[in-house]
Amino acid sequence: MRWSRLALASLAIVFAACTLLYNALWLVAVRWTPRVELGFDNTPSLEVTGIHPGSPAEKAGLRSGDRILSIGKTSMVKEPSLSNAYAPYKPGDSVQITVARPGSANPVALTGVFRRRVTSFEGGGGLPEILARQVRRASPIPFVVVGLIILFLRLEDPMAWLLALLFASYTSTTGFPDYYAVLAPAVWPFITAYEALFYGLFAPLFYWFFAWFPRRSPLDIRAPWLKWLALAIGLGIGLPGLRTGHLQFPRPLTKLLGAAVSQDIILVYALGFLTLGLVSLALNYLRATDPEARRKIRVIFWGNLVGLGPRLLEVAARSFFGFQTPDWLDVALVAVAFLIPLSIAYAVVKHRVLEIPVLLKRSARYVLVQRGFTILLSLSSIGLMLLFALLFPRYLHAAAEVAQPSSIALGAIFGTALLWGGSQVHRQVRARIDRAFFRSAYDARMILEDLAEEARAATDRGQLAHLLERHINEALHPSSLTVYLRGNDGQLVAVAGAPPPQLKTISVELPILARLARRGRPWEFLVAGEDGAEASALAPLRPECLVPVLGHGGRLEGLLVLGPRLSEEPYSGDDKRLLASVAAQAGTAHENIRLAEEIAERMEAERRIAREMEIAKDVQSRLLPQAPPVLKNLESAGQCIQARSVGGDYYDFLDLGPGRVGFVLADVSGKGVHAALLMANLQAHLRSQSGIAPDDPARLLEQVNRMMWKSTAPQHYATLFFASYDDATRRLAYVNCGHNPPVLLRQDGALERLPSTATVIGLFERWQCTVTHVQLAPGDLLAIFSDGVTEALRGDEEFGEARLIQELKAASRLPVNEIITAIFTRVQQFNTGPQYDDLTLLIARARP
Repeated sequence: MRWSRLALASLAIVFAACTLLYNALWLVAVRWTPRVELGFDNTPSLEVTGIHPGSPAEKAGLRSGDRILSIGKTSMVKEPSLSNAYAPYKPGDSVQITVARPGSANPVALTGVFRRRVTSFEGGGGLPEILARQVRRASPIPFVVVGLIILFLRLEDPMAWLLALLFASYTSTTGFPDYYAVLAPAVWPFITAYEALFYGLFAPLFYWFFAWFPRRSPLDIRAPWLKWLALAIGLGIGLPGLRTGHLQFPRPLTKLLGAAVSQDIILVYALGFLTLGLVSLALNYLRATDPEARRKIRVIFWGNLVGLGPRLLEVAARSFFGFQTPDWLDVALVAVAFLIPLSIAYAVVKHRVLEIPVLLKRSARYVLVQRGFTILLSLSSIGLMLLFALLFPRYLHAAAEVAQPSSIALGAIFGTALLWGGSQVHRQVRARIDRAFFRSAYDARMILEDLAEEARAATDRGQLAHLLERHINEALHPSSLTVYLRGNDGQLVAVAGAPPPQLKTISVELPILARLARRGRPWEFLVAGEDGAEASALAPLRPECLVPVLGHGGRLEGLLVLGPRLSEEPYSGDDKRLLASVAAQAGTAHENIRLAEEIAERMEAERRIAREMEIAKDVQSRLLPQAPPVLKNLESAGQCIQARSVGGDYYDFLDLGPGRVGFVLADVSGKGVHAALLMANLQAHLRSQSGIAPDDPARLLEQVNRMMWKSTAPQHYATLFFASYDDATRRLAYVNCGHNPPVLLRQDGALERLPSTATVIGLFERWQCTVTHVQLAPGDLLAIFSDGVTEALRGDEEFGEARLIQELKAASRLPVNEIITAIFTRVQQFNTGPQYDDLTLLIARARP
């Protein structure tokens, strides 16, 4: 963690140095004006529009309408900048001027003598012009200051980095003056590279920032790839212009599209993503539901809308419709742009203000020692900046007014680094200063920090409440303290303190508590303010500070109500921050206590459910046949092993009269208790209607189907095999209702299956079936089974019907109950995982 912060700090210092250097050079260049002039007015294309009387231009023979082609050795065709052309000259120097004159086929050469510029400092003009120039020249300053301050305050916050990069890119949009001659050639590559790279990234960074801040916007949620596309295009138009400082596509693409079309596309791209950034911010603002968050977003939203929106409209009107921007409008747009950094600074930077009564009670010695360290650092930074101003002017031209400000800017970079590093040292020694000069504040902080740790170990509400009461009383000495914690009924109950009887319990529906929960931090109680009506409910407690105890998700877990301090001092900002920390730990502890109670209750409930399931299992096992029927010509047995405590498989032996028995095996849809109840329902229907089975099995099952269809949900049904056996004739009449076909092994080794003769029961109101007859011979073996037997799994392989038949043949000579045991043993050995379905098997064999 330490090394990562050091790496971030180093990277931030390098970034700050580059940003400060670029803007310092910009400030120097934009304030520089040539020391000489010839005395004519001109258009941007250097067409002469007027000649000053008595000027060198008039004496040289320059006329209105001439277009300047060159001044000395400087060609004005490639670089139409009079400032660059004038830079090498001083008053009295002669220069050759070449012009294109209307009516003349060849260029005309003139000779002029430079005179001193009458208003060489700050460009001259009246007060409005001077103010306009100062506004333009100050435009990068608030962006640089706010961006770097927030970055160094929050080095580990990605949004602080994104904001700093955004503000750095904004300063590049002002455009570097085209007269570089005032600066040393060594700095030109840095200027052009910085300007092109950050200018290209301005639109994507603006969109990216507001796609994430204050929270992720709906636009970014729907199209997360959009910010990456913007970044890729920004780099694509910025990197090719590193040498020129201008945005441009790679040369092949520019040739393909044409220079004019390329610039139009770049302009549309920039305007588009800047607009999308404002749209993202607007969506966050309009969708904000929390009033506090909405207030913060409102400031940012209106600051950026007013600061950038008019400029976007002006650029679009000027670029696409030929609108000529008045000078006053341009200055106004520059001025309102200051709202962008100011609005974000208001919402992001958290100011810490000392209360005046507390400050007056502190000793002067404490204030001097505490603040003297910062003063010493500031003086050291200023001294370092001045040292650079003296040592590094050689990197710029000899003009003092140019060299010294640029050197000061370089010194400011290292001075800032020194100030930041010293502030880190200051944090380390602050605790010692506090302990030496303000012991009570130090002790209170230690007490409350210890409480925050001890609160985690509390095991019940009473222990937690008394910990809070003891430590807060010891640290802050309030005249009264009541600790409320959330009870099982959802109300706040006074666990510590002595509130009046009517306030032993507080409803969490109190509006003031809802506001506290939304704010999530200590709130000073203002009885006389706008909250007086809400405050009246808590007035008997004489509260001065309310501290919400919040759990996960902002749920109100409790409330600390502190009366005025015995010392009559108000609760300071440090007190409230420490109380907020204590409340956060207490909220987590109370939530853990409540969760532990819920887990204990759940375990007790699960224990009761397990006991009830054991009872249900016993009841269900008694519903199944306890003994097979005794017949002269047939022996039979059945068994069910449930996958859960209770299940949905059902088998039965129905008494249909002397020498007659009904075999039933059914599998009800679903699992667990629900399936068990349906099984019991099906058994009751079958047994209640079994009297009509011997003569008409179809009618019996039609009645059962109708009763089950009426008494169960539409999606519930059962597969069922029903057979009526006559022991005298050894004849079996059966109906298979969508069940697994039972297997009939003949004495001679032949194999028969008893396939479906009807669909499942209980699913359709209209239902019909076909009754099929089978004659059993001595030694024949009938196996009726549920799908849990054949669908037992080993990995992805099922036990299957083939293995079942193989095992039946191998065990066919055993007694019928041992056949069932052997089959179940093989199935359970085959199944390597947990048993997912009930295993039910019914075996009947005709006696010799």
